[in-house]
Amino acid sequence: MRLHRFYAGGLHTKWGKVELENKFWVHDERLLNQWLRVLRYRVGDELVLFDDTVERLYKITTIETPDSVHLELVTEMDRELPKKHIYLLWSLLKKDKNDWVLQKATELGVRNFVPILADRSEKTGFDIDRAHKILIEAAEQCGRADIPEIREPITLDEAVSEYASLPLFICEQAEGEPDLSLEKAGVLIGPEGGWSDREKEVFKDADLARINIAQFTLRAETAAVSAVTRLIV
Repeated sequence: MRLHRFYAGGLHTKWGKVELENKFWVHDERLLNQWLRVLRYRVGDELVLFDDTVERLYKITTIETPDSVHLELVTEMDRELPKKHIYLLWSLLKKDKNDWVLQKATELGVRNFVPILADRSEKTGFDIDRAHKILIEAAEQCGRADIPEIREPITLDEAVSEYASLPLFICEQAEGEPDLSLEKAGVLIGPEGGWSDREKEVFKDADLARINIAQFTLRAETAAVSAVTRLIV
């Protein structure tokens, strides 16, 4: 059976926060539903739990259906973390494209997500709780031991001002290529309709560097993944 990973950073019972100890009971309804009804775990099956500090392999030793599972530590595991600290500042997109960006960029190693309300953004609503759930699921699936941070949407002007201390890049064809071998950087991705003339002036005033990511015009969600890949590699 495939070894599945589960984030336990927000795991609580009626007695308080669950610590990843050597032995403990799990009463979390969401996890138990996934373990017992979806994955059909049995006594003796193994799974990985991780939080913001450790990652451990556990074995199921007791199942008291439907509300309790007892786990026992098998071994400590090495934590895999992104090697670079990349910020993705992307303009909110239509339909489920934001979900796709969150998932794929998490798999690539983005550490901070900053949703942007651009002048031409057609979507302005943003469900941050849903976004956080997507980030957790993507981290569980891809093997990274941290959960990226995400914040409520801000305007482009606020973003450029607030993240002025970062090397910030915009995706636009330009001569030459800036140094991308940075441990910490951010990239701005525009909406489906592109940046407005006013926003381009904001970039000019902030003297933001440009990176080339493709020969052809990309969709916004493709540009986000391509730009992150340029910075991560």
